[in-house]
Amino acid sequence: MAKLAYEETFDCVQCGYCLPACPTYLTMGKETHSPRGRINLVKMAAEGKITYDELDGPINLCLGCRACEVVCPTNVQYGKILESAKDYIQEEKKKEMPKRVKMFQDFVFYKAIPNNKMLKTAGSGIALYQKTGLQKVAHKLKATRVLPENLRSFEKILPDVEGPSNRKKRQEFYPAKLRPSFKIGFFVGCVMDTMFSDINTRSMKLLQLAGCDVTVIKEQTCCGALQAHAGETEITKQLAKENIQAFERYDFDYIVNSIGGCGAMLVEYDKLLADEPEWNDRAKRFAERNVDISVILGQLQLPFTKEINKVVTYQPSCHMSNVQKRVKEPFDMLKSIPGITYLELPNKNMCCGSAGIYNIVNYDESMDVLNEKMKHVNKVSPEVIVTTNPGCHLQMKLGVEREGYSDRIEVVHIVELLAEACGI
Repeated sequence: MAKLAYEETFDCVQCGYCLPACPTYLTMGKETHSPRGRINLVKMAAEGKITYDELDGPINLCLGCRACEVVCPTNVQYGKILESAKDYIQEEKKKEMPKRVKMFQDFVFYKAIPNNKMLKTAGSGIALYQKTGLQKVAHKLKATRVLPENLRSFEKILPDVEGPSNRKKRQEFYPAKLRPSFKIGFFVGCVMDTMFSDINTRSMKLLQLAGCDVTVIKEQTCCGALQAHAGETEITKQLAKENIQAFERYDFDYIVNSIGGCGAMLVEYDKLLADEPEWNDRAKRFAERNVDISVILGQLQLPFTKEINKVVTYQPSCHMSNVQKRVKEPFDMLKSIPGITYLELPNKNMCCGSAGIYNIVNYDESMDVLNEKMKHVNKVSPEVIVTTNPGCHLQMKLGVEREGYSDRIEVVHIVELLAEACGI
């Protein structure tokens, strides 16, 4: 049975330092939707004072951004408390869940997301929809109105997805242009390689240009982040073990990704497998080798060939900043690009409201958080918003669309800007 992280709840002294850092407390204004409120509810559930139904709502509406951990004076392990609550709630729900619903959830988390062939087929379908003109026809005929509002909103701002022919052009090995500094195993991710495969390819070419041997191994699988956030611990651990085994076979200096959310999952595999002694040391070695692309590029020299004369602001990924603790590296890479005019985004560390699939399943609450974020964007009026994570990328793109700024504000991944400045 899933065990709530009861002992960890006592580290919280209910001081309230977390309140200004919590996006859902800011938008909802309720104690139950603050970190300390949720911690208290977990404690009460563990003591049998409330049911899992009473715990479900507040926990489900937590973004999991973990900004509260950064400001907490007593180092409360909020992430551990949150994940234990999600595991507990999901286990209890499954006891009452209709068989068809359980089968569908199991299919999504166990079969669909980790299945590279299924994801490629989905990506090819989206590319076909875009490139044959079907999307334009659907919009002209207003056929997308049949979709729920959440899906309709994101359909509008889908990136240009690469078709099968472009995907085939990617190499499995990119030899360093210079004498190799590092041997890199590149982690492509699931959603990232389906929706933003061109960014992955540009990432590898940047690493190659900076002096790295870059390899894409076929044995890698989904990082498990979406499953973990849904309380599906069994499949999360299974995926973690598969990735550890896959990358152990190679002599890489680092395992690199350009996905803030996946990176946060990968660097915590040792915590995920802490209760399995035969895996913990292996997981720790794996986690220590996983870094964001900005960490490696920051140690090397990129040959910039073009100035980017644009006004730029930066929306950090919560999981990059709060979990991976990589705050300086992406910022330094951004500031190194010749020609940019950088403007600080007010309250940039506040979550944008994406949080995995939070913006799909909790659309209204996510939009409330996004509205707050766009108020800050309006104060600086940039030409470009830079992100480091596909979820943040889509969320900020939706924010720009909702504000009517699509013709004057561009949303890009930092890799796209670096690649452009290097002539890639």
